[in-house]
Parts: sequence; C-alpha cells; structure tokens
Amino acid sequence: MDSGTFAELGLFAKHRCTRLGMDKKELPADGVITGYGEVDGRTLFLYSQDFTVMGGSVGPVHQKKMAETAAQALVARAPLIGLYDSAGARLQEGSENITFARLFRQNVICSGVVPQIAAIMGPTAGGSVYSPALMDFIIMVKKTSFMFITGPATIKAVTQADTNNEDLGGSSVHCRKSGVADLEAENDEDCIVKIKKLLSYLPSNCFENPPRVVPQDDPARLCPTLEERVPADRKKVYDVRLVIHEIVDGDSFLEIKPDFAQNLVIGFARMDGRVVGIIANQPRVLGGTIDINASDKGARFIRILDAFNIPIVTLMDTPAFLPGIHQEHGGIIRHGAKMLYAYSDATVPMVTIILRKAYGGGWSAMGPKELGIDLVFAWPTAECASMGPEGAADVIWAKEIRNAPDPEAARKKFVKEYDRDFSTPYLAAALRVIDDIIYPEETRQKIIQALGMLEKKERTRSPPPLAAP
Repeated sequence: MDSGTFAELGLFAKHRCTRLGMDKKELPADGVITGYGEVDGRTLFLYSQDFTVMGGSVGPVHQKKMAETAAQALVARAPLIGLYDSAGARLQEGSENITFARLFRQNVICSGVVPQIAAIMGPTAGGSVYSPALMDFIIMVKKTSFMFITGPATIKAVTQADTNNEDLGGSSVHCRKSGVADLEAENDEDCIVKIKKLLSYLPSNCFENPPRVVPQDDPARLCPTLEERVPADRKKVYDVRLVIHEIVDGDSFLEIKPDFAQNLVIGFARMDGRVVGIIANQPRVLGGTIDINASDKGARFIRILDAFNIPIVTLMDTPAFLPGIHQEHGGIIRHGAKMLYAYSDATVPMVTIILRKAYGGGWSAMGPKELGIDLVFAWPTAECASMGPEGAADVIWAKEIRNAPDPEAARKKFVKEYDRDFSTPYLAAALRVIDDIIYPEETRQKIIQALGMLEKKERTRSPPPLAAP
C-alpha cells in the first residue's frame, strides 16, 4: 500500500472453537490481515493470510473476514487483492469450515465487477485453491509457493505415486503445464511489483475505463521493420512478440501466461496511452495452430478484457485448429467454441489484423468480422481462404492430379492456381470479409485511428426478453 494509507479492519477478531485445546490458544486477528488502502492513489481492498498464526489455517472467522473484505470491495467498486499463505482448513474447527464456500460465492459475485488478483506467496492447499481460481489473475512465487487439492502424502496413499510439493503444484507446474497461474515472480518483492503493474492496466471496476496515461510514443509512428519481421513465405516462422513490441507504445507490453500454451500470445499493452488487450497467434510454436489449451487461454482473457472495458487487438496468422486424435478426444470442439463465444459476446472495441494465414476454422476463431469485430485489416501478403492451397488442391483436383502424367507437377500447378485465385486478400476485401488492405508499416497508425473512432462505441450485449403474448 502507499505509505500511511492502509486501514486495518477486523484486528480484534477471535475464533470461537473450544475443542482440542483451542480455548487456550490466542490467534491474533485469527490469522488473516484485512483492510483497505491505496496503491498509486487508487483505493483497493486486501486480505493477507498470516502463516505465523497457526500456519495461516482457515477457520470460520478467518474466512468470514476474507469474504467480508471481498463484499466491501464490491460495494466500494474497488479492486480486491488476496495474498495467500495458508496450510489449509483449521481441522480443529470441524464442520464449521464448510463456510469456505462463503468466500467462493463472494469471489463469484465480484467476478467481472471489480478486478481480483490472487498472489500465492506460500502453501495453498485443499479447498483454499478455489478462491484464487475464481479470481481474474494468479501470481505465484518461485520455490516458495504451491497449489494443489490433494497433497503428496494423500496421493502416495491412494495411487502409490511419489511426488513433492514443488513437483506437484509449484509455480513451474502451474505457469507451464496446468495454466492455473498467470505470472511467475522471482520472490515476494517481485510479486508485489507484478501486482502493481497488473493493476496499472485495469480499471477499478467494470463501470470505468482503464487508466489512460500521457503517451510517450508517437501515434503516427510508422513501423517499417514489420515487413522484414513477418516473412511472406508461409513456411517460414517468426516471433509474433516482435510484431507486438513494434506496434504498441514502447515497453508497454505485459504478457500473461507467457509459458503456457505458447502457440497463442496474450497480454496487456498501451497504444497512444490507451490500454488494449492483445491476442496473437505464435507461428514459432505449433505453427500458430490453435489447440485446447490455447483456446482456453484466449477465451478467458477475452472475457476479462470485455468485462473491464479494454479494447481487443487481434493479430491473426493461423493455419487452423491443431489436428490430432488427442485433440479431438480431449474436446477441441468444446474448447475451441469458447473462443468463438468470447469474441461473439464481447462488446468492447475490437480490431483484427491479418498478418499472413487466415484459414478455415482458425480464421473463424481469431476475430473475423462475422463474429462482430468492428474493423478487420489485412496485409497485402495475407492469405484468406477456407484452407491452405496445398490441402485445397488435393481435394478440388484430386482426380486431375491422380490421372496426370506427372502428378507432382500437376499438383504444384493447381496449388499455385488456388493460391492465386482464392487465397488473395483482395477477394476477401471484394466480398467485404475484410475492411481494408494496409501496408505493414501502417499497422500501428490504423489500429490507433480505429480505436479513437470506436472510443464511444455502444453495443447491447443481448436483446431484451420478448413480452408475454
């Protein structure tokens, strides 16, 4: 908190348990510090579990304090920060601990109304993990934090598998494998820095716009290096983060979940001082295809951006959803639909840039005009088609290729023909599937101009219910 601004509430809270020697235990503030204060001059509410008080264990009073803090944040329309460091439920208080659910419900009520950030700064086990999971962002600290529902001892007893806290639920696991966490901090101090930086991109509540800063970067700046960063050859890879850094205000990009589902890049940035959310395919990983994890990652982020009035900028370069038995059996249809739903339901300003590939189902999932995107631009080298020219030629001219004297030469001919006649962005522009074809160097200018035009955009989320006959 800013110096001198923190006001503690619930300091004199006491547990009510008298069993198992608890009547003789004095637990200051019942093991959790709660209150409000300011960060960079903005009011926010906070609860912080105190591991020095009976391991930060959670009893009814402890959790009631946390739930009440969340409720107060909702009333005050201010962000909620939770610092988690707890051994879990206080077993001595028995069935009263079902009040765990009180906090879960309050997290849900706050969801999409005020930003909620969870920092895992120690152990978080059992039912305690669900409160952070219901919040908007989770930050974990390397080496000292872990999250899991059942611990190593229970897993050993039930499955005979040997593991430990770090391998089961450390920051590396949740930032890279499970996708539960959004950011990884080097230590507690770095964790606090990341909380403050994340807050700087978020409004205090869903009724406000995110804070705008005085731009330090020319909104009319051209980006001449973009043509070199993105090879026209569809078979060559590149790092889309270089494109992002080039078009946003200098050093403003904050990547979210950078080590999870790396075939999709998401994060916050500023353009002409405005906060924007970036969604971009990453050709360096899985060719920029969209898989189950990328779908979940992108859809959740879009929903958060829409909740907090943050415009969405999409950079598209994808050949399709990732094919494979594992993906199909894992429910890629179910997960992929989340992307379509999130874009379709969003009401904030949305601008899509087609950098290179826009094929089939991948095109549909990455912010096409038909999902309600306000403006869609394409570079001259973009390829907009139902599928890649190689696959399309094999389907359309299968008989001709098979019966040709030189099948391989015939295939190359038909691939080139499809590429020339059906993949061109000019055909897509003629059909009004895209709004304009722009030079790569104009990308930053066009996005900023579009966001300025859309600044007062209003769109109702759904039609009112029909009147009864």
